[in-house]
Amino acid sequence: MGEDVRLRAVVELAQAMASAQTPHESWRAAALGARDALAGSFAALSVWERDLGQLKVLVNAGDLAEGEEEFPDDESYPVHRFPEIAEFLHERWAGGGEPNAWVETVEGPAATVAGGEPGYCHQRVAALRRRGRGCCVVAPIVLHGRAWGELYVARPLGAPVFERADAAFATVIASVVASGIAQTERLEEARRLAFTDPLTGLANRRAVDMRLDEAVALHREDGSVVSLVVCDLNGLKRVNDTHGHAVGDRLLERFGSLLSLCGARLPGALVARLGGDEFCLLTVGPAADDVVEVADELCHRAAELALGEGVACGIASTGDPIGPLRSARRLFRLADAAQYRAKAARSVGPVVAGRDGGVVRLADEPPPGPPVVGERRRFRGTRVPPGGGG
Repeated sequence: MGEDVRLRAVVELAQAMASAQTPHESWRAAALGARDALAGSFAALSVWERDLGQLKVLVNAGDLAEGEEEFPDDESYPVHRFPEIAEFLHERWAGGGEPNAWVETVEGPAATVAGGEPGYCHQRVAALRRRGRGCCVVAPIVLHGRAWGELYVARPLGAPVFERADAAFATVIASVVASGIAQTERLEEARRLAFTDPLTGLANRRAVDMRLDEAVALHREDGSVVSLVVCDLNGLKRVNDTHGHAVGDRLLERFGSLLSLCGARLPGALVARLGGDEFCLLTVGPAADDVVEVADELCHRAAELALGEGVACGIASTGDPIGPLRSARRLFRLADAAQYRAKAARSVGPVVAGRDGGVVRLADEPPPGPPVVGERRRFRGTRVPPGGGG
């Protein structure tokens, strides 16, 4: 492979990883780019999970052997079976530089490591034989000065064996992949901060708005039930005034954990803090009755918290007679209006829009008959007979 071809391959790999929008896309771009750059038939990217003492395969790309999956859920190997991972931090790499890649062949040890160091064998040779591959090159990936994982590229039986120059090039490829992974991690952290409430670790209002827009679009497309629970934590001001804001923050964190615990009963639920003492739970799919049951449990468990005065909870669901869902904003306003009624009535359980007879209409929505001239009310949920409003 000529220098121009290899340079082009490196550029294409870097561009593919830079354009990836998710970690999975980035991992796949790394594996495919490395496979193509090294003229292999298969490539895998693995991460060293230090806390679990294992190498976890993130992605397999190319010609997969029996039992291999592109994004495996549970393909991992005890690190003691691949002790070379621990040598990524050996003194010979201290003081800068990158650890060298090495080559293994189905025939056994291959001393083709860049720099002349001996290669590794044992488990990797056995894996080559088991999967019908002829040789592989393994390139350590170092991120932030620490061993992060490895890049593995293989060729089939009968194909030319990787040479020392291939191992040296794989070391370069691993450096490019490391840079791409670092960028992906920075983007993921930025996304996490942009859509996460820093105090509770729950989603924030921005995340809710995005998910709710998607949920409403899905409801219009296939009729999926969309439910929104809006909660207002009672007594937070009193706790702040009496015990201080640090204690108030602990109350918010405790309720956030309780909301997350209850919400876990609803598959795919998004649990969020909207701001201040306001929280919400958004679901797509679960029946309205299931959401009401979880919200009822939440109300009763919140009332048992040592601090605070329970929670006011309002629910709006397309599974109830709330009229046509023209926008995400309408569902939010209906749930908020129900929550307001729960607070005003000091309800021990949730108030559900559309469940006390008739279709819900907000006060600033057109009434079923002629408009009332001069009516200027702040929106709060009201009732109209079935068939009106929406």
